[in-house]
Amino acid sequence: MDVEKLFDLNQNVEGILIYNGGETSNDPSFFYFTQLTRGLFEGSYVFLTRKNLKVITSQLEEETARSEDLDVEVFPTGKRRDEILKEVTKDVTFVGINYSGLSHTDYLSLKDKLPNKEFVDVGESISSLRQVKSDREISKLKEAARIVSRVGEEIPGMLKEGMTENELAAKVNYEMMKNGASSPSFDTIAAFGPDAAEPHFSGGVRKLTKGEVVLVDFGAKFQRYCSDMTRSYFFGKPDREMEEMYDIVFKAQDAGFKAIRSGENGKIVDGASRKVIDSSKFKGKFIHSLGHGVGLNVHDHPALGSQMDFFLKENMVITVEPGVYIPKKGGVRIEDDVVVTKNGCQIITTAPRELQIV
Repeated sequence: MDVEKLFDLNQNVEGILIYNGGETSNDPSFFYFTQLTRGLFEGSYVFLTRKNLKVITSQLEEETARSEDLDVEVFPTGKRRDEILKEVTKDVTFVGINYSGLSHTDYLSLKDKLPNKEFVDVGESISSLRQVKSDREISKLKEAARIVSRVGEEIPGMLKEGMTENELAAKVNYEMMKNGASSPSFDTIAAFGPDAAEPHFSGGVRKLTKGEVVLVDFGAKFQRYCSDMTRSYFFGKPDREMEEMYDIVFKAQDAGFKAIRSGENGKIVDGASRKVIDSSKFKGKFIHSLGHGVGLNVHDHPALGSQMDFFLKENMVITVEPGVYIPKKGGVRIEDDVVVTKNGCQIITTAPRELQIV
């Protein structure tokens, strides 16, 4: 990451303090700057200047923090933590913080700890930096993509008549962990038949029967970086309309891939896919945006949508996920992760995309 650029974008800021509150206010930017791959680091800080990066953490995380080549300050008590914060910021008046990574309670607490500092929101600048991935980040994202690709190849063999959606989701999660994931990157969606008409389905008690579509949306975390892939399968011969639906979604995704390149507006890419669907009998049935950024968050930033201008840059990693949904009947979505290149994109999720009848 380019810390110098972050300060160049915020000329009046003399130091940047990122707080990782933990479960209720976790800030992935803490891990973006430190690149720590292990540990929770709840209640920890990273303090950045143009020349230095210091991790301020508790004794719980001391061993993990010191295992990396980082400048680490450990506090045994809350009192000592507050003293360290005052020490490292003593020569700084304007302190950059990430407002979007703080709860209101944490913000007020920080103001109380450092009452003489002027806080400046640098969250937008951090988000801009995080959108374009380094080689190191892309390597991790590709490994996360490899894991879900491997599992996607195995899903057809998992399908059994009478199994529940929750049972399939559990099998997918197990296989991701078995293949090297540290965890799923979000709650796995497994939806059968009519349930697949809900893009963000949850519930999972329906039993699989012949002729139904099986939609599985899942992602793996590898060293904190996420993947996100969706495949739709058919358990037995589907009816003609469902096969047509799959064919249209497949073609829409291809159109999206072909439209991606550095400098292109995500709205144009979305439109290329949407045109394929809206030129078919399924017009109006594509009810969400085409894709989003992937990184330390599974929804890392906006990317491909019809309602906003967002210009793609080389080495962004984004999803391409057209879908068609018919209530009470079913839906089809195909989703892949891609790296934006100068003249196109590299697809990094490689499980078969072609229609599969199990």
